Amino acid sequence: MSTLKNKVQLIGNVGQDPEIIVLESGKKVVRFSLATNEHYKKAKGDKVQNTHWHNMVAWNKTAEIIEKYAGKGKEIAVEGKLTSRSYETKEGEKRTITEVVINEVLLLGSKNEAETVK
Repeated sequence: MSTLKNKVQLIGNVGQDPEIIVLESGKKVVRFSLATNEHYKKAKGDKVQNTHWHNMVAWNKTAEIIEKYAGKGKEIAVEGKLTSRSYETKEGEKRTITEVVINEVLLLGSKNEAETVK
């Protein structure tokens, strides 16, 4: 079990146009949500779809690719690691957020748009 790593792989649709932030150092970071869908049938045969939303973060070259090619509704596959961070709101409330930090993205869809970035 010592070889297990923090690794997440998801295929879904971009929830909104990615938010691009350029830091003072010149590095780019992009944040967006990704929707994944789960389909199953109930005992009576009714089809059910559950949508799960995931917070995504990407840096540098990967951020630039997402900024350029992955707008709202675009289907993508991502690989990364799960992270959590805490912050305090303006009202002084402590919040914790869990995000997937992307290190590889695959653009899916039509018109020969598939591209892998590491």
